[in-house]
Amino acid sequence: MTTDSSHPFDKALQLHAKAPGQYTGVAPAPYWNMVGPFGGVTAATLLRAVLQHPELLGDPLSLTVNYGGGLVAGEFQIQAVPVRTNRSTQHWTLSILQPGPDGAPVVTTTGTAVTAVRRDTWSAADTPAPEVPRPGDLAAIPPAFGVEWLSRYEMRPVTGTIPPVWDGSGDHSLSQLWMRDAPLRAIDFCSLAAMADIFFPRVWLRRARQVPAGTVSITVYFHASQADLAATGDGYLLGQARGQEFRNGFFDHSAQLWNEAGTLLATSHQIVYYKE
Repeated sequence: MTTDSSHPFDKALQLHAKAPGQYTGVAPAPYWNMVGPFGGVTAATLLRAVLQHPELLGDPLSLTVNYGGGLVAGEFQIQAVPVRTNRSTQHWTLSILQPGPDGAPVVTTTGTAVTAVRRDTWSAADTPAPEVPRPGDLAAIPPAFGVEWLSRYEMRPVTGTIPPVWDGSGDHSLSQLWMRDAPLRAIDFCSLAAMADIFFPRVWLRRARQVPAGTVSITVYFHASQADLAATGDGYLLGQARGQEFRNGFFDHSAQLWNEAGTLLATSHQIVYYKE
């Protein structure tokens, strides 16, 4: 696991162990969104708690995070419990708590994770990276909306950018972009989890209307090995996201993340709330 105490991402994920599986942290101002921290960094923080646990088996296989309520500024608690350990897989329950109005702890976020010991077996890639311009041939876009977390990433869009005019003329929900940490940082499982949530709401693109929206639940599937991460280093990832169904106030979207060599490192799926 890559850690660098001077990098803003690792500072954001810094946890202090009170007991095995019991941690405290502070909601990170450098990754602040419109209300609370960027959801990707919250997911990454939960994964960091798993990876710091002394009973950890293997590497991340999947991570599901359910956003029950936004984190507020200040300290939070994480509970990471390995509820079942088999020969090759380990199953976890996760939660984040913060003081409520009366000072009693309130659960803001829940989740599950599976870690696994991977073995060399037959493998195949049925989702090749799309043919797109290289990152050096594309311009980086400046942070938008005045939210702090967007300054923590370099993004070079290929297609499907935020609509320049909110006129209701949208006709698709596909976005492709190159991305990496700013400042540079070698990719690891935690940053992979965060970047899986980097895409703006698909409903904005599909409708060309900036309606209120927020992720309810996201699942990230990790396909990368430690060798794949080492080969990726601090290079760009190519991200692709597309909505699938927009109905009755919720939509889902799927996403893929490849490295510059075309290796699929992670896929994700999330369900998102939106208002008319």
